[in-house]
Amino acid sequence: MQHPNIVEFEVYGPYALFSDPLMRVGGEKNSYQVPTYEALKGVLSSIYWKPTIIWYIDEVRIMNRIQTEVKSIRPIKYNGGNDLAYYTYLKDCRYQVRAHFEWNMNRPELAGDRNENKHHEIAKKMIRRGGRRDVFLGTRECQAYVEPCVFGEGEGDYDDLPQLSFGVMYHGMTYADEAYSEETAGKMTVNLWRPVMEKGIIKFVRPEECPMHKPIKAMSMKSFGEDTGNFSGLREYGEVT
Repeated sequence: MQHPNIVEFEVYGPYALFSDPLMRVGGEKNSYQVPTYEALKGVLSSIYWKPTIIWYIDEVRIMNRIQTEVKSIRPIKYNGGNDLAYYTYLKDCRYQVRAHFEWNMNRPELAGDRNENKHHEIAKKMIRRGGRRDVFLGTRECQAYVEPCVFGEGEGDYDDLPQLSFGVMYHGMTYADEAYSEETAGKMTVNLWRPVMEKGIIKFVRPEECPMHKPIKAMSMKSFGEDTGNFSGLREYGEVT
C-alpha cells in the first residue's frame, strides 16, 4: 500500500437491528446496543466492494443515545401462514465510521487490479453519492443513509462517558474467500469478542485478533469467471448483522 486508503462516513437511519445471526433463526429478535463489525462491513460493501479488496472497520463512534423500541411483527412461517413475534429495534441511530481496505491475498488472479488509488477514489466517490446499493443497518427493513464526515467532529451523546463494556458479542463472519489462516481456509467461521466503548468510540479488533472463533461449516471460494479483473458486482451478504 503506497497511499492512505482510509474512508470516513456517517451512516444513520430511524431503526437498526444488530444481532448474532445464529440466535435469530425464528421467533423474537433483539438488537445489540451497538453495531457489529459485520454490519458496518456490510454497509461498506453496499457503498463499494470488489473481490480484490477486503474492508476492515477500524472504529465506530456512537452519536445518538442508545434507545430501543419493540414492534409486533407477523413473519411468514416456513409451513405457510403468518406468526406473531416481537422484534426489539434500536431507534434514531447515527454512527460515524472509520475504515480502510487491504488486498485480498486469497485472490492472486486479481493481482492486476491492485490499484490502491483507483479503489480509494471510487470508494470516496460512492460515499459522496450515498452508496452503490441500498444501505441498511443490520436487517433489510432498517433502511439507512450514508454521507461523508470527519471522524470525531460534532457532539456525541457519549463523549463524556469514560468506559462502557458490552460483554461477549458477535464480531462477524469470516468467509472462505477472506480466510486469514489454515484454520479458516475452506470454512465459514464465526468470530466473537468483548467490545468496550470509551467516550463514545469502539475500536474494533481485526477478525483474526478476536479471542473466540467457531467454525460453522465447510465452504468453497466463489468463482467470478474469467473476466474477474473488471468484475463490479457486489457480494451476496443478504442481511448482514
